[in-house]
Amino acid sequence: MSRPPLYRSTLPNGLRLVVQPVAGAPCVGVAVHYDVGFRSEPPGRTGFAHLFEHVMFQGSEHVGPADHFRLVQASGGTANGSTHQDHTDYYQVVPVQALERVLFLEADRMRALSVTEETLRTQTAVVKEEIRQTVTDRPYGGFPWTVLPAVLYRTHANAHNGYGAFEDLEAATVEECQAFYDTYYAPGNAVLTICGDVDPGRAADLVARHFGPVPARPVPPPADLCEPVPAGPRHATHHDPHAALAATAVGHRMPDAETRLPGYLAHMVLAELLTGRDTSRLGRRLVHGDSAPATDVSASCGLFGPLRARDPETFLLVATHPSTTGSDRLLAEVDAELADLATAGPREGELARSRALITSATWRGFDNLVVRTRALGTCELLYGAPELVDDLGDRLAAVGAEEVAAAAAALRPHERAVLSLIPGGGDPR
Repeated sequence: MSRPPLYRSTLPNGLRLVVQPVAGAPCVGVAVHYDVGFRSEPPGRTGFAHLFEHVMFQGSEHVGPADHFRLVQASGGTANGSTHQDHTDYYQVVPVQALERVLFLEADRMRALSVTEETLRTQTAVVKEEIRQTVTDRPYGGFPWTVLPAVLYRTHANAHNGYGAFEDLEAATVEECQAFYDTYYAPGNAVLTICGDVDPGRAADLVARHFGPVPARPVPPPADLCEPVPAGPRHATHHDPHAALAATAVGHRMPDAETRLPGYLAHMVLAELLTGRDTSRLGRRLVHGDSAPATDVSASCGLFGPLRARDPETFLLVATHPSTTGSDRLLAEVDAELADLATAGPREGELARSRALITSATWRGFDNLVVRTRALGTCELLYGAPELVDDLGDRLAAVGAEEVAAAAAALRPHERAVLSLIPGGGDPR
């Protein structure tokens, strides 16, 4: 299938620009990705990256608090932001006529963010309430991404809860926010992506007009994420007083998407083959078969989805089940299925179906302008490869049976982490 062209350049201050014209698109997507996320946080400041995402919407030199949303919405568009392990992104979709307005808004907060004591205290309270609503006061809230990393990994960067501890959030100061901004929100630490029915030359001129004056600042060194694969199985329990059923989460290390992309993509196809539909291997074995031990099962690549983090990244398997079903039984069933795949490989028909499902879902996803714009920026920032967005469907369609068998064989029992969720505060035994 045809590929929209990609235009890439770098401003003198270090800001990377990716433009992808999409003829006929009714709107334009604009995203700014900063190379800072949960894994950039030092001990004692957990949750800081996410807190700062909120602070970034609270005004800059020429934009008042909350005016970013107001001005984008007044243009007929939408705006939001998100924080991940290795990046924070801010994105909006607006009519093409509002492109320059959005570029002005993004450039103003990249150049001169306003951080006040009132802003910090207000946004700390907002984030704490978000944590209550989505994690602590909600059944299965944050499970497993807030708790499984501490089982699979050992370093602070990889293991801590990215939402953060309340005491860490409350201890943040304006001075620390300003230092965080100066360190990580520099143009040389960012990627600007524009995607839609735009002329690349005009887009580049507008970017130079608004972002060119932003002063260059030193770029921080990358976070040290290296740590060895577990030398033995790791297990922990997590009590959830709001949950009705037990759950088991299993985490494995994945191949590095930057240096071992074929192996990473094989894990994506494997996840689809294992749990992508009711007739998938683990769907039949764990949920829909006779005496099925689970009520639901899913497998996925990445804590937040595939190709959204640097190495090390996690292959996830999560099952919900009655408390009478122990994790050991579930693990035995999973191991038996993986062993069969590793030895005999997938059947031709099931592999063809799995590849068709995941490739069609990939292409459909990138038809969404927000998804495409954000993915282009993520792939540029993390891997230096925005072209992966348009290559991904074909590369997934080309994954072979031997590669899937190798991915199954790589999910070794002695290198995994198992997290057992205990519902209602009950006895883990």
